[in-house]
Amino acid sequence: MQTMAYSAVKENTSQSPHRGAGALVVIGGGAAGFFCAVNAARMHPGLRVTIIEKSNKLLAKVKVSGGGRCNTTHACFDIPELVKRYPRGQNFVKKAFHSFNPNDTISWFAERGVPLKTEADGRMFPVTDDSQTIINCLLKETDKYGVKIRLQCEVQSVTAVANGFELQTSTGQLRANFVCIACGGYPKSGMFDWLRKLGHTIAEPVPSLFTCNMPGNPVTQLMGVAVERAAVKVAGTKLAEEGPLLITHWGMSGPAILRLSAWGARQLAEMNYHFTLLVNWLPGQTERDLRNAWQSYRDEYAGMKTGNKNPFGLPNRLWLYLLATSDINPDTRWAEIPAKEQNKLIRQLTAQEFPVKGKTTFKEEFVTCGGINLSEVDPNTMQSRKQPGIYFAGEILDVDGVTGGFNFQHAWTSGWIAARSIASAEIA
Repeated sequence: MQTMAYSAVKENTSQSPHRGAGALVVIGGGAAGFFCAVNAARMHPGLRVTIIEKSNKLLAKVKVSGGGRCNTTHACFDIPELVKRYPRGQNFVKKAFHSFNPNDTISWFAERGVPLKTEADGRMFPVTDDSQTIINCLLKETDKYGVKIRLQCEVQSVTAVANGFELQTSTGQLRANFVCIACGGYPKSGMFDWLRKLGHTIAEPVPSLFTCNMPGNPVTQLMGVAVERAAVKVAGTKLAEEGPLLITHWGMSGPAILRLSAWGARQLAEMNYHFTLLVNWLPGQTERDLRNAWQSYRDEYAGMKTGNKNPFGLPNRLWLYLLATSDINPDTRWAEIPAKEQNKLIRQLTAQEFPVKGKTTFKEEFVTCGGINLSEVDPNTMQSRKQPGIYFAGEILDVDGVTGGFNFQHAWTSGWIAARSIASAEIA
């Protein structure tokens, strides 16, 4: 059921008296920054809002997300279930989602002429299947509410002064009553130093969504082969996931691998991304299960060549590869598979080992684990507990979700809550 938080607050802020003119500077021209800026400007018509972006591109991740379609959110409307999609920050987002959640995201965009649709796996996209639709909607809101945008303007420092803050940037100085920091995650710890000067501590950054490199492994010759469902596990750990798996020219990718990398972000970093990946091509079946069922396959397909009969529904190229790695000639008939090779094939089907040596960033879904320590931010307002008047939104916080629209949902939620808080704050 849709929460009343979004609609009720929207109505109240539009009717409440505002406390004089003031200025908000939003650092970062991504999803969270834009959502904070346009909502703050809408909720407080007297507020002067400026977005500053260090690059020459706005909403870059929105543009490339979901293969250029923008995976805007996920059709998961039960908050306790929703928070399970966040490897870090579950308690924080649980509180935040009571203010603004996927139902509210759907309503917000629909009210602006951008309906979303749900795909079979729960991911939600604009019905146009074009990320530019989301970008155009947000840009239209900036025009409607007079939000100013400065490109190629990099923040060098933020200093508290009387009645607000002074921002030193690559293009000059700015003054603001409020600052919302929504500049995304940083890959290196030193890049957070300007935020440490505001009194904040940082959870060290490491990549959260990445694919597994398997240099020189014969499996890479199957690049392009996709398996609808596979179970993957990091040997010697509790890290395990299931889902679609894609074989690439450098190793393995797909939702199963990306979810594994998100949950194991810190642990895999400590292993320097060198580990053994166990793949069960028949999830739900253990090696023992398959051994018990094997005789029935031998009996049913006795006279058929193994290369011509794949009873497991696996892609043909993958099946032939599994036969080859089990030393089984594809012309061998099912009834004639030697015991040693049979055992090897059963093992390969249920727990094939792949040495992983390194990672590759999944460009479209680049996410960093780490950021502003969550104990230092109020999830009900997104305001810093260390420095009143400073707010945070998006990936700069130590929150990250698995792939599937969850990181964008956090961006919309944190941006909206910061906007609501700023719009109702007293301006000296």
